[in-house]
Amino acid sequence: MTTTTLAVLVPLLPFLGAVAGLLSGRTAPGFVRPLAVLPPLGSLVLAALVAVRQGGGQAVDAHTELTPTGSVPIELALHIDGFAALVAVLVAFVAACVQIYSTGYLRDDPRYPSYAALVSLFTSAMLLVVYSGDLIVLLVGWEVMGICSYFLVGHYWETPEARAASLKAFLVTKLGDVPFLIGLFALATDAGSFRITRVLGAVAGGNLHHPTVVALLLLAGVAGKSAQFPLHTWLPDAMAGPTPVSALIHAATMVAAGVYFIARLLPVFEASSAAMLVLAVMAAVTMAGSGLAALAQDDIKRVLAYSTIGQLGYMTGALAVGDRGAAVFHLLSHGAFKALLFLAAGVIIHAAGTNSLAAMSRMHGLRDRIPDAYWTMTVALLALAAIPPFSGFFSKESVLGTAEHATGGHTAHVPGAAGWIVLVAGMVTALLTAAYATRLWLLAFRGKGAEAPDHGRQPLTMTVVLWVLAVPSLAFGGLAYRSLPGWFDGRDLAPTLLTSILGTGLALVGGLLTYGAWQRTTALAARTPIGAVAAHPEGDAGLVEAEAIATHEPAYGDIAYAPDPADPGRLLLGPLHRAAASGFHLDAVYTALFVRPVQAGARLVRFLDREVVETYVGAAAALPRLLGAAVRRAQTGNVQTYVSALLAGTVVLAVAVLLVATGA
Repeated sequence: MTTTTLAVLVPLLPFLGAVAGLLSGRTAPGFVRPLAVLPPLGSLVLAALVAVRQGGGQAVDAHTELTPTGSVPIELALHIDGFAALVAVLVAFVAACVQIYSTGYLRDDPRYPSYAALVSLFTSAMLLVVYSGDLIVLLVGWEVMGICSYFLVGHYWETPEARAASLKAFLVTKLGDVPFLIGLFALATDAGSFRITRVLGAVAGGNLHHPTVVALLLLAGVAGKSAQFPLHTWLPDAMAGPTPVSALIHAATMVAAGVYFIARLLPVFEASSAAMLVLAVMAAVTMAGSGLAALAQDDIKRVLAYSTIGQLGYMTGALAVGDRGAAVFHLLSHGAFKALLFLAAGVIIHAAGTNSLAAMSRMHGLRDRIPDAYWTMTVALLALAAIPPFSGFFSKESVLGTAEHATGGHTAHVPGAAGWIVLVAGMVTALLTAAYATRLWLLAFRGKGAEAPDHGRQPLTMTVVLWVLAVPSLAFGGLAYRSLPGWFDGRDLAPTLLTSILGTGLALVGGLLTYGAWQRTTALAARTPIGAVAAHPEGDAGLVEAEAIATHEPAYGDIAYAPDPADPGRLLLGPLHRAAASGFHLDAVYTALFVRPVQAGARLVRFLDREVVETYVGAAAALPRLLGAAVRRAQTGNVQTYVSALLAGTVVLAVAVLLVATGA
């Protein structure tokens, strides 16, 4: 079987699994779980075969005209280089882990068949984006992901938070997709084709007439899809969806699509120095702002959501200094440990009965109840904080190293200012990342108070997946920089000495500062005992999460708690804490600038429609009706009346004629 055929089957298998799962959900429910798990596993095997055959060498290209469209044809095209091959393996791997995990996490959920089908469709759409060699075909996968995210984030539609979050995610990403679509058409018009290879050829030949405008239009779509400032506000709210969905969106699909798109079309952005500078500023604000916000969150999933935004900022920062190898390297490394973080968080939420870190900090012995989640999350948090030898260290230092190289103006098409912006923001974010990772670990696993509730062992499908994801979180970084440099444009991925020392030193400082703040606040704060938590049946983790989201209280038991005075984030952030906890009030700003004016306009249109347009229409209908009533009354059926009216009319006409004649 040819490489092209294998590549076509990679996105096709999850799509067929989604269709079959929907059709068999009611008639043959016993087949739903196999149809959810087997297609992504098959895609993983095929994607690995494609990666082995591609080997990081010459790109695999294949195309056929999809439909004649005139001057700019649309083609069903594949373009698989080393980046595409590796990202496809990541997507299939994380999707398979999420589907296996979900069989235990949502095993009692009556909507599991539709959930599993949507996850498979989500996976298929992302794989289509990764392998696509045509911008219109890529756009199809891009938009299908947006639709799937709307339904998956709103899975617990009974809660107003989930409904609002799904609508917000859809609208914010669509807001970026409008200029993105315009940019794609402008790019194809200049290049004369939607084929990615021809577009890059046109850029190399200097045939891109308005590179800055095109690049900025495309960046708007990327900012929405990859949750970059200022269109990042949807991602923390999207935590209202099931935890496995959060793992899939944050680790391998949706948010990774924007970063991958820039990496695929990086020469288009490099054609404009202004666009590269804008990208660098966007990445810097995203990194630093999300790090501060993560340090102030109480919901464990919102901490991880802001963490994702910050790590995506590292990726776009690497792209802003012209190194797509470092960006994709961090994308792959981040995918493994972020999926692990979310899935381990799902186990913690199930065991604690709440999303709140303040409540967990009052539970003694929670780590003993869930040892698998404890150890694997510890590994993932060390990778997130970029502590050697975990995978995050190598990929993050690769980004910082390339930013350092760009500061001297040695990188073509990249302003030196962009290098400084990314380097300084990356160093600050390294400290903040270690700080909020340490805070999460301390509050979740080093709590003091009443004994943590015992809800029994987690399903095996959930705990096994955690250990599977722990392997690449620990080993992928070292393996990649030693064995896979040819897959990343031949770039040396080894971390540089200066950035390694500075980055690791700042991470250690952030961790130690947080630990010291935690000890100080713990000693001074008066603890509120958590009380007893009623046990709930094993396997209803989704129900626990839905109720916790709806009430922001533990889902079982009569537990009342205030904001934790022993939270080290309050001491570290000081007066910034309140603003950081609310995401620096960006939602309030957007509400004042956009939402309320639109709502006021809608109310005005409704008033005009009801009071003006409907009044006019009603009057236009009433006048003929009144005239008809008057004429109807004149029709008496009396001949004498008709003759009298005729004679009166004749007299009136005669008088009128005489008056006219006399006047003449």
